[in-house]
Amino acid sequence: MASQKEELWTVLRMLEWATDYFKKKEIPDPRHSIEWLLAEVLECKRLDLYLKYDRPLSQQELDSIRPLVKRRANHEPLQYIIGYTDFMNARIEVNPSVLIPRIETEQLVELLLDKTAGFHANKLNVLDIGTGSGCIPISIKQAVPNWNCWGMDNSEPALACAKQNATLNSVDVVFFEGDLFEPENSEAENLELDLVVSNPPYIQPGEKPAIEKQVSEFEPESALFHDKPLEVYHSITAFAHRKKAHLFLELNNTLADEILGIVQQFYPGAKIEKDLDQNPRFILALIAG
Repeated sequence: MASQKEELWTVLRMLEWATDYFKKKEIPDPRHSIEWLLAEVLECKRLDLYLKYDRPLSQQELDSIRPLVKRRANHEPLQYIIGYTDFMNARIEVNPSVLIPRIETEQLVELLLDKTAGFHANKLNVLDIGTGSGCIPISIKQAVPNWNCWGMDNSEPALACAKQNATLNSVDVVFFEGDLFEPENSEAENLELDLVVSNPPYIQPGEKPAIEKQVSEFEPESALFHDKPLEVYHSITAFAHRKKAHLFLELNNTLADEILGIVQQFYPGAKIEKDLDQNPRFILALIAG
């Protein structure tokens, strides 16, 4: 990007230049990226950029946008650059200690809320195992305020982020430390639970070369990859069943049948639900009776 002060940079020029620049750098969704970055600097909505497309950018605004463009051109995730993402009705702050919430996980929460619609008036207890940013229990608590929600994670920085997000979204969710393989050796053991939900690390290390650079090089490996994902699902499922809780899982679609087989050892009626792209993505396991 040229730095001469006398050169006029308008909103539209910046949008077009950065879109082309990101394309050359093979950045996914190049137009979307610069729209978000520019809207953040100008403190406006993305749509408003096109209502002021001929507005000149000040030198201060140019100085602010340049390092953000540079970071995005290096494939750093957009959400880490601006510091947040929207999830359901929540604004979720994110940083490199937590996984960036995906649309598939929104679908997991929507599935849970839909399948339990007849119980929203009840006071149910919900635990999210491997909570990360806390997006799952926070969005559930927003939707059903009378439910008690907890989130468990083995990462202290992730728990700090989750607690901050609960405060920012004005919801009462309790977070505590615990291991995916040993949830019983945590505060979870003392909880009476009706629902257990989890989006655990389910990508196998051998799949890493196929993962986008903005994911594999920036997001926490411990939240993405696990060399024994089937054992993770077995641990979570065994714990949920012992607690006599209904179970909702997000899963690796390449392991869908194997994971379903594990879950059906405990919940014979468990079934797979597909995501919006018609890929097997979730498991719904209800306690019989």
